[in-house]
Amino acid sequence: MELVTESGTWQQYPPEDDPQEHTVVGTVLRLEGVHSPQLDNQRDVYVYLPPSYRDTDRRYPVIYMHDGQNLFDRATSFGEEWGVDQTLEEGAEEGMEAIVVGIPNLGPERLNEYSPWWEPSHESGGRGDAYVDFLAQTLKPLVDRDFRTFPECEHTGITGSSMGGLISLYAFFREPRVFGFAGVMSPALWFGERKIFDFVEAAPFPGGKIYLDVGTQEGDEELTDVRRLRDLLLAKGYRKKKDFLYVVEMGGAHNEAAWARRLKRELRFLLGVPHQKQRRTS
Repeated sequence: MELVTESGTWQQYPPEDDPQEHTVVGTVLRLEGVHSPQLDNQRDVYVYLPPSYRDTDRRYPVIYMHDGQNLFDRATSFGEEWGVDQTLEEGAEEGMEAIVVGIPNLGPERLNEYSPWWEPSHESGGRGDAYVDFLAQTLKPLVDRDFRTFPECEHTGITGSSMGGLISLYAFFREPRVFGFAGVMSPALWFGERKIFDFVEAAPFPGGKIYLDVGTQEGDEELTDVRRLRDLLLAKGYRKKKDFLYVVEMGGAHNEAAWARRLKRELRFLLGVPHQKQRRTS
């Protein structure tokens, strides 16, 4: 599949003649060299399309995901991939369909872009506002123009893990008219001298949905920080299992394999897809 738009040519990923071994399933497209005037850089962007996209004229919710090279393909991933494409292909039979926009990080710029605050111990951070502006002002209009999306905030989400979880949480509270739900997986809440806590506490209640998780093998500091965020969100008015889901995975580590295991539960909650009841067998 190839899609030619005023933004450029969205090419099938991976290309059919690519000899490298890939693990992509379903339809993933890539647009090369998307320029960010806010950050003064460019990167390729990936879009996963639901199975029914080709055969219908339906519109779909959209989820913006960070660390885009880790989402669909083991060939580009840091270690294991998240398997976003596999999860949504399987979930489509239950009505769990969404467009996913994968935004790759730029390596050395990752820490700078994924935090609005400077972190002295890493001597990085501080470009998070420009990154969120890139998503909200440049990338989202491009995606809404090129694909059949529901552009409203209640159908637009943002999710990521670790530093990606931090910037997802920040973007959700900073831009509630753009992002109506957020997936915050194993967030690096310590980065930026934990300024995220004061920011969330001071921010107006935005409504929407939040998914928050952590694994028990991620360390005492991470567990303490995530519990603190859980309590803060509940104090702001989020309701357990209604507009807020908090998950602790026993034995879960801070890696792609753990986030892949929890992904279906996250997406099911954020997209509002109910669990299917198992049929009883006699």
